[in-house]
Amino acid sequence: MNTFKTFLLMFALTLLLIFIGGMIGGEGGMIVAFIFAGLMNFVSYWFSDKIVLKIYRAKELSRSDMPRLFHMTEEMTGRAGLPMPRLYLIPSDQPNAFATGRNPQHAAVAVTNGILKILSEDELRGVIAHELAHVKHRDILVASVAATIAGAISMIASMAKWALIFGGRGADNRDGGNPLAALAMMIVAPIAAMMIQMAISRSREFLADEGGAKMAGNPLSLASALKKLHIKAEQIPMEATPATAHMFIVSPLSGGGFLKLFSTHPPMEERVARLEAMVYGRAIS
Repeated sequence: MNTFKTFLLMFALTLLLIFIGGMIGGEGGMIVAFIFAGLMNFVSYWFSDKIVLKIYRAKELSRSDMPRLFHMTEEMTGRAGLPMPRLYLIPSDQPNAFATGRNPQHAAVAVTNGILKILSEDELRGVIAHELAHVKHRDILVASVAATIAGAISMIASMAKWALIFGGRGADNRDGGNPLAALAMMIVAPIAAMMIQMAISRSREFLADEGGAKMAGNPLSLASALKKLHIKAEQIPMEATPATAHMFIVSPLSGGGFLKLFSTHPPMEERVARLEAMVYGRAIS
């Protein structure tokens, strides 16, 4: 179901790109913006592991540093038919983790100091399995494609805005259309693209929860871990960037109300309820 939802959301992004490109950017503007956004996100995708690991000052671990972590990761990669990822430690007290890398052969899983302090071995196993599920599902690629399309939409809107400011005549003006409608589209389209992109990210989190629970063999351990991480992430701040927040198993950023519309993660209550339903057949209170 979440795979189908991701497909529909990607399709909606593509239609939005075509619509706004034809309305305010013209065919030429749409092509230029798409190519430029694609090049930017290709570089980001290809070097994403090095970039994000450097941002969070992650240190690569050896087997002698954390034999327990290596053992459980090897156990689950063997079960899932995945290559062994590189393991990293992030010097942060906020309990969190993320996976990165352009494909399973170049994957890395990073955990913080904080997560090692508060989780039991079974809970940590669930978290690592969640991140390995992201690797198996190639979610970095999905996120990069979504970011490319959303980025192209934002660029077209920006191009049209500056053209309007400096007296340019877009496709809407050539057809005698209402420039106010074009201006409204310049504002609304990037916001809509961002919301769809965030919805794709939330859908992939549900898939990783389900895949990780099956890989670890205990959905309740992952559910328990998510509860702990959610509470502690709100209590312990982390110097995280909004551009990379979607990578973490729980959002390292705080925010509520209207900001939840742009959240990269599903509501924690729903994530936990779905994991409990895998065991009990329905969510328990």
